Amino acid sequence: MIAFDLCCNQDHTFEAWFQDSEAFQEQFSKGLIECPFCGSHHISKLPSPVAVHIKGKHTRKQAGAQTEDVALELLEEAYKFIEKHTEDVGAAFAEEALKMHYGVTEQRSIRGVATEAEEKMLEENGIKFSKIPVPIKKHKSKGH
Repeated sequence: MIAFDLCCNQDHTFEAWFQDSEAFQEQFSKGLIECPFCGSHHISKLPSPVAVHIKGKHTRKQAGAQTEDVALELLEEAYKFIEKHTEDVGAAFAEEALKMHYGVTEQRSIRGVATEAEEKMLEENGIKFSKIPVPIKKHKSKGH
């Protein structure tokens, strides 16, 4: 069995279980998946949380600590990729996204910050964006 996080065109999110990925694809392609909130058949699959399996024998505490380390490393690597392949527009994120959406400036990959009100406004204008956690940078102190 496999669970997927799904979303309908009315932004209702829900979880659905399938025998396997092929069963999901078959039901999806036939329009058989329905939003339990509104009945919509316009469904999309959302990104799922990452699960990490640590090889070897560990106590639950050791495996938990090791899994956390691996997850943090993966997050840091992903963020390095994002930093390398996007332009940091800082607090002007919403403004720049709007300009690109309406053709005032050229399309490009950007990153930055936005208030909840700005995020809502972007969503209302049909502008898609993703929120990602930013890893905390560890500072090495001298002499320690």
